[in-house]
Amino acid sequence: MTTLEPGDADVAPVDRDAVLPTSDEAHGKGGVLGPVHRALSIGIVSVVLLIAFEATAVGTAMPVAARELHGIPLYAFAFSSYFTTSLFAMVLSGQWADRSGPLAPLAAGISAFGAGLLLCGTAGTMWLFIIGRAVQGFGGGLVIVALYVVVSRAYPERLRPAIMAAFAASWVIPSVVGPLAAGTVTEQLGWRWVFIGIPALIVFPLALALPAIRRMASGPADPSAPVVAMDRRRILLALGISLGAGLLQYAGQDLRVLSLLPAAAGAALLVPAVLGLLPGGTWRAARGLPSVVLLRGLSAGSFIAAESFVPLMLVTERGLSPTLAGLSLAAGGATWAFGSYVQSRPRMEPHRERLMAVGMALTAAAIATAPSVLIESVPVWIVGVAWGVGCLGMGAVISSTSVLLLKLSAPEEAGANSASLQISDGLSNVLLLTAGGAAFAALGGGTLGTAPAHSALEATATTASHPTAFAAVFLPMAAVALLGVWVATRIRTR
Repeated sequence: MTTLEPGDADVAPVDRDAVLPTSDEAHGKGGVLGPVHRALSIGIVSVVLLIAFEATAVGTAMPVAARELHGIPLYAFAFSSYFTTSLFAMVLSGQWADRSGPLAPLAAGISAFGAGLLLCGTAGTMWLFIIGRAVQGFGGGLVIVALYVVVSRAYPERLRPAIMAAFAASWVIPSVVGPLAAGTVTEQLGWRWVFIGIPALIVFPLALALPAIRRMASGPADPSAPVVAMDRRRILLALGISLGAGLLQYAGQDLRVLSLLPAAAGAALLVPAVLGLLPGGTWRAARGLPSVVLLRGLSAGSFIAAESFVPLMLVTERGLSPTLAGLSLAAGGATWAFGSYVQSRPRMEPHRERLMAVGMALTAAAIATAPSVLIESVPVWIVGVAWGVGCLGMGAVISSTSVLLLKLSAPEEAGANSASLQISDGLSNVLLLTAGGAAFAALGGGTLGTAPAHSALEATATTASHPTAFAAVFLPMAAVALLGVWVATRIRTR
């Protein structure tokens, strides 16, 4: 979602309940909605609900926003800039939370997230819009790692699968309501109101979550231990990841010979930073924590890179309205939540490795099926069915990687190791979105809808069809997801 040297991947998992207090509060008497955890659970799930609504709403409005701002060639950049800044924020949040607790990074992250939305909604050019997305990403990176630390500190191990399933379930309503609401607002009022209106939702999560976090999960993990200074080396490595990823994105969107220079500089910054921040053995899928971290990247990156182009494909190639294009993904929220629910059942624990392998196979099949709608005779509802199947697999995989990471982490490493998981997630999103965006632009996708438009509906029109450009995004991502099937077999230590 960088690690403080977690050690050899073959070391046996830490029994984290053995170091937790034995009070009713620590053991979560009554479950995640029992009297001890009720306010906290509702509060942090509301934060995830806000992020989910933003993701589904923005995905629906993005094709029209990019068209109006003359930014179709930078379409992938509008998504990947979010993940670029979140990479740095994840490392910062992990160290900040381990040092002084998750409360401050969570509050700062939600505030930055709202500021980025406002900047996007008032942007006059595509580059200002991209900067707004970057500010959002910084806030989102702070939030997601802080939430993992909250779960690690406030919930015993037996309750963590349930709260992770609740996180997944919080995507169901936004997946259905988000595209419909965003599409209606986009068509009736304009895409800017999609971004400007979401910050109003920040108030409720802040009011409910922060007091509960202050009571149950604030302060350092061990108050009696001396305060450890921020690891400047890791902060610099995180900055190197963000700068390197940004340079690679720029090179991928500006396909000229001179772009080889920023690409080389980006790789020179990125490679050593990644090797220094992720667990040793991640890139060779070493058993245990490294494979968990790698699988998170392969699953999230391939799926998000493909999903980012689904609304654009349906709008430009099949003539759907932004509302209908967004609704084609609506079933995914429910199936994702169901997949997460399945992995949370105690009887599934012995079969987690197999469940994750099956989940990756379903994800790969869904991504490979989606571009079939580029054939005119294939009904567009095929995308909705395929994405529902893919989200079922993703729900099982993403929640399982979160559960396994916390199981393999000592309390004082929860923030750093959560940052490792999120870095793998975010970096994979950036790199695969960059690669997909470059392929899309190289094959003519950047010329879609370049004629002047006088309304939101006209903005969805195309001047040419470029099915090959879309196929060049989806099919490689399906291959990446298929690689995840093998990595899933290596998550258990032997």
